[in-house]
Amino acid sequence: MDLTVKTLEGKDAGKVSLSDAIFGLEPREDIIARVVRWQLAKRQQGTHQTKTRAEVSRTGAKMYKQKGTGRARHHSARAPQFRGGGRAHGPVTRSHAHDLPKQVRALGLRHALSAKLKSEDLIVVDDLVAADAKTKALTGVFASLGLTNALIIGGAELDNNFKLAAKNIPNVDVLPIQGINVYDILRRGKLVLSKAAVEALEERFK
Repeated sequence: MDLTVKTLEGKDAGKVSLSDAIFGLEPREDIIARVVRWQLAKRQQGTHQTKTRAEVSRTGAKMYKQKGTGRARHHSARAPQFRGGGRAHGPVTRSHAHDLPKQVRALGLRHALSAKLKSEDLIVVDDLVAADAKTKALTGVFASLGLTNALIIGGAELDNNFKLAAKNIPNVDVLPIQGINVYDILRRGKLVLSKAAVEALEERFK
């Protein structure tokens, strides 16, 4: 299918042909959800940890004599039932990551791209280049394109001025094509691809 290419000034710059195998799928929410869950689980730190009875700093001496007090038999004050004792079955440092086949990850990306095109939230621009690293100037350019919440994907190398100018604009993310991912596509309203990014995607999935 053909899509009109825009310049950063909002003018037409011809058309680009998009592959139906990448942008023309019927989006499947179950596949997209699996990929998002895999991404979020993988980036969890997993550094939460509590101290067990072997790790708390308390005396190991017997609390009181075994018999004759009329109370329950206890040994160490480190036991979980006592205040200041260790935590039983608490969280430990671990990885939350789980496996997801490469084919499913690739399919999830294609379905996310197709979902953006289907909802008319996909814009293709000819080039992502800024004359100066001025945030104010780029904010005006984005306003002319109607971009208030967007993910912008460039080619393998991003223009340094454009990257610096977009850095401080809220709700706008700029990534090279290597960094494209399902979660970032879905968390932003609009998806903006450069022509170089479209070519890289078609080369990747051909």
